Amino acid sequence: QVKLVESGGGSVQSGGSLRVSCVASGSTDSTYCMGWLRQGPGKERELVAKIDSDGTTSYVDSVKGRFTISQDNTKNTIFLQMNNLKPEDTAVYICAADFGTHCSGSWWPLGHWGQGTQVTVSS
Repeated sequence: QVKLVESGGGSVQSGGSLRVSCVASGSTDSTYCMGWLRQGPGKERELVAKIDSDGTTSYVDSVKGRFTISQDNTKNTIFLQMNNLKPEDTAVYICAADFGTHCSGSWWPLGHWGQGTQVTVSS
């Protein structure tokens, strides 16, 4: 069993910054693809950023230059640093992971999901 636990959400004004974290525990693997998805009110869930265990990262266009995904392999933890936040970034941010595999270009997580953490950006 794998457990993903997010933390670090909150409320911030437009232009502000937040960092969310996700700790993976249980039957993890040193090879993985992990990512952050979000679901805003009335919107479909979208993959915001992903990171491969080899360090390769990718982002959805709407967050490029503002969000940075990173990892601490030793602690099975990934982070999403969000700068210059906009009201349209308001969403529940959800950590997801597949272990024993690298990221693919069309990766959509199948294995493990966290409960999510709320990020609210006010104008």
